[in-house]
Amino acid sequence: MNKNFISLADFSKEEIFNILLEAKKLKNDKKNLDTAKLLQGKTLALILQKPSTRTLVSFAAGMVQLGGNPLILNPQDLQLKRGETLTDTAKILSFYVDAIMIRANKHEEVEELAKYAAIPVINGLTDKEHPCQVLSDIFTILEQKKINSPEDLKQIKISYVGDGNNISHSLILAAAILGMEIVVSSPKNYVVEKEFVQKGLELGRESGAKISLITDPMAAVGNSDIIYTDVWASMGKEEEREHRKQIFKPYQVNVALLAFAKPQVLVMHCLPAHRGEEITDEVMDGPRSIIFEQAENRLHVQKAILLHLLKSL
Repeated sequence: MNKNFISLADFSKEEIFNILLEAKKLKNDKKNLDTAKLLQGKTLALILQKPSTRTLVSFAAGMVQLGGNPLILNPQDLQLKRGETLTDTAKILSFYVDAIMIRANKHEEVEELAKYAAIPVINGLTDKEHPCQVLSDIFTILEQKKINSPEDLKQIKISYVGDGNNISHSLILAAAILGMEIVVSSPKNYVVEKEFVQKGLELGRESGAKISLITDPMAAVGNSDIIYTDVWASMGKEEEREHRKQIFKPYQVNVALLAFAKPQVLVMHCLPAHRGEEITDEVMDGPRSIIFEQAENRLHVQKAILLHLLKSL
């Protein structure tokens, strides 16, 4: 079993599905008092180099609900601010807490932390990947489509429309491992990074996944079960927002785009959303949206990840 939760590519289809089954059990059994003892005496350090709502609150609340203790650490309050290395920080925190969740500026920082920590490290978001979010997304698809086995996921087509960012990278990896079909539609010069396409194709050879990149968003969503979008300017790229708004305008998820997909298509967004930009109010608040179900499920899947890593320690 992997000590850390850094990338979905580190997990097998069976491991991923077992975490999702645990999340389902936790969600259905959330009033069971025994659940509040599962991580009793355990402490989770939360390091936030980037702002957070869903990741921070779901991990902190999840840890409390499992009987453990969250410890929120602002990097500005740590010695990291004064130049202490991540290597030394990893070694020191390993004496004090049982696991670390970090939202980092760079993926390499999470990998370095994990390399030198003697305890599990969870990737709460980096510039490259967002595995916790996407695992919750897959859980939401299972729930909404009433899917009970990994094999049934192969019937699902996801169309991601927008910026080739960390969400699209993790979606590619998830689809590749689980044998799903995924189409990513982005403007030229804003496509997903080649390493994730290559890794997805490599993993997909075993699972039978279908991975493709299409510039035209209307073609991309054809026969789609899920349309997924994200902000056009991710954290760290805010200065590009006005420029990107012009380039990405044809990629807005609106009623007109939904008409090219299946009538029962569902719409997803990892949040926060810039309403009126990448998605319209009409779609986000409409009957096809499962965006807030996604947000709720972050809690249940985060708890399952914590149990997967900590229960046996």
